[in-house]
Amino acid sequence: MPVLLVAPTSDLRPQSPRSPAAAMVCRGLCWSGILLLVGLHFGGCQPTPPVAPTAAKKPLEVDIRHPEVRTLVEHEEFAGRLVAAEGVELKARVSGELEKVLFRDGDDVRAGQPLFEIDARPYQAELDRTSAVVSQLEARVQKLSRQETRAKNLLSRQSISQEDYETAAFDLSEAESGLAAARAAHDLARLNLGFTQISSRISGRISRHLVDPGNLVQADHTPLAKVVSLDPIHAYFDVDERTVLRLQRLIQSGKLASARDKEIVVDVKLADEDRSELQGRFNFVDNEVDASTGTLLARAEIANPDRMLTPGLFVRLRVPVGDPQPVMLIPEEALSSDQGERFVYLVNGENKVEYRRVKVGWREGGLRVIREGLSVEDRVVTSNLQRIRPRDEVQVRVPAATDPAVSQSQSQGSSLDSAKSR
Repeated sequence: MPVLLVAPTSDLRPQSPRSPAAAMVCRGLCWSGILLLVGLHFGGCQPTPPVAPTAAKKPLEVDIRHPEVRTLVEHEEFAGRLVAAEGVELKARVSGELEKVLFRDGDDVRAGQPLFEIDARPYQAELDRTSAVVSQLEARVQKLSRQETRAKNLLSRQSISQEDYETAAFDLSEAESGLAAARAAHDLARLNLGFTQISSRISGRISRHLVDPGNLVQADHTPLAKVVSLDPIHAYFDVDERTVLRLQRLIQSGKLASARDKEIVVDVKLADEDRSELQGRFNFVDNEVDASTGTLLARAEIANPDRMLTPGLFVRLRVPVGDPQPVMLIPEEALSSDQGERFVYLVNGENKVEYRRVKVGWREGGLRVIREGLSVEDRVVTSNLQRIRPRDEVQVRVPAATDPAVSQSQSQGSSLDSAKSR
């Protein structure tokens, strides 16, 4: 586009006189503006460089795994706490000053082993006093017995009156009653003297002592220590109403044996264990559901010969339900939740993501049982779940042929199909 350049000329109008310096500044500004306009014109006429084509987006890589089929026994899992099968709180049966503590805190103690000792001198004195009273009354009874015998002979010869004989007989009877009371007091004094040595009725592990020697203890009031048995040990847990009703229906239909009729073995897992290393057996189910919690109390007994388990520990119990059956499992990390519903992502034949709702069962190690929604041919996504959406195209990293999940699912797929047909 041609541009007409016009050089500044003198204005035709009459101008006011100006200084030479001001005229030079004015001409410099005019030429600077003209050069700027020319530069903008030729710069805007240059051709626009071509835009490089955008590279195609690479599909996201995901790992897949085929569902695995195993023959397992269905089970329910419950949380529980260990409780001592037996526990005894030690208290003094007599009052007095505590003289000795005969154990170390935390020791294993035997039934009948002396553990505390109370000052026995007052009770020994009482025992001696009652013993003397018994001896005194025994002598009196012996004396009155002989008098009654003589009075009886004299009465037979009409030497004394009937009243004199009856007086002798009543005196003897009264003395015999007094002797029986004295003997009872003597026995009580002997018991109180024995109570000055305090022992446990059960074998187990004792707590720390709660009262130091030199303190006064009150009979049947002051706690001294606690002993709990450790072998066996009990695990108490609560069963919710839905599970109770489900198990009761299985029992009524004959698919499950009742714990009251058959010994049921349960697996026990501690808080730091991934697999169950211990076993116990059902030995108690409560007779009513707790209305405040909606649960039924149950108990399992666990052998503890090495004293590893301690009352108060948290445990998880796996209770078997029914007979072994083929089930389908997938990794726990492949499952996601959507408003309380569980679902998985699958990869179809076109390598596109599909959304599939599933019904899940119990957990088996790092796997989860799938009751409905999958087949052994499905390819379940196990990675990058947060970055994919349905209908996204993905690149599949196929598991190795030696993957036990793939080989076992292929070998046992027929057994699951036959089980479903039955």
